Amino acid sequence: MGRVEENKKKKKEALFRTAYELFTTKGINSTAISDIVEKAGVAKGTFYLYFKDKYDIKNKLIAHKTTELFDDASHALDRSGITGLEDQLIFVIDHIIDKLVHNKPLLNFISKNLVMGALKSAFWANEENDVNFYERYLKLIDADEYDYEDVDVMLFTIVELAGASGYNSILFGEPVPIDEYKPFLYRTVRLIIQSHRKL
Repeated sequence: MGRVEENKKKKKEALFRTAYELFTTKGINSTAISDIVEKAGVAKGTFYLYFKDKYDIKNKLIAHKTTELFDDASHALDRSGITGLEDQLIFVIDHIIDKLVHNKPLLNFISKNLVMGALKSAFWANEENDVNFYERYLKLIDADEYDYEDVDVMLFTIVELAGASGYNSILFGEPVPIDEYKPFLYRTVRLIIQSHRKL
């Protein structure tokens, strides 16, 4: 990577880092683009090279942060030696939930948008990695003893369920605190996976 490209990358990373810090401390509505560029030490025009507005950087940050969560969970799964699609997906969800329990600012920021990190779109893939979570998910399905149908719907349903219910359980203890809720959630995840098996 040349010096110009390296400089561009550093500026974009500074904008991401600063926007995340301001969004999680001041709130999105109270953060202006001028706040972001001033704290990041870049010109306002530089911001518009990468982002349309503050909602664009927010959405890209959510995608980036959720992709990082799935990437971290995937690496932990690789080290765990766990086999079988049900146990593997529950491990991934459990790993992500535990990370969010210990990082409530991140949970508040991504809100219920966990599914962004699981989508197959190359746009959401982590630029440093050559394999995104969706590709890993497809490999897990191929390696499982069962065949599955509607695998995109299955992944979407599991992640949406875990994201939305986990958010409420972690932050508000509704319907019960997260440690009490996990067995119910994981039983439902198993049922979802089983319902997608080909007969």
